[in-house]
Amino acid sequence: MADNDRAGKDKSPIAVALSHDRGTTNAPVVTASGRGAVAEQILEIAFANDVKVREDSDLAQILSQVDVDSPIPLEAFAAVSEILSYLYRAQNEDETPPKFEVTGLPDDNE
Repeated sequence: MADNDRAGKDKSPIAVALSHDRGTTNAPVVTASGRGAVAEQILEIAFANDVKVREDSDLAQILSQVDVDSPIPLEAFAAVSEILSYLYRAQNEDETPPKFEVTGLPDDNE
């Protein structure tokens, strides 16, 4: 994902890489994140390895705030789930897209 700051202050691209362990309900994890030259390097590696890349400025902004090796935040679940579903369909996988277990939410009984 690449993004330009809408306020016009920072025109450097943002790239965020995610991974998900197939067959688990664990949330996807941010595996790389960067701006400028680092973002370009992340994209080059993705393209060189035939990794699908999607441009989504809002999602890139949200995910760029997440620490590397951390699960994606709750507010990103819907968008990331949609992207993963698309990727599973694009790769003609026989498996159904993953369902994620959301943890860390307040208990309704509290």
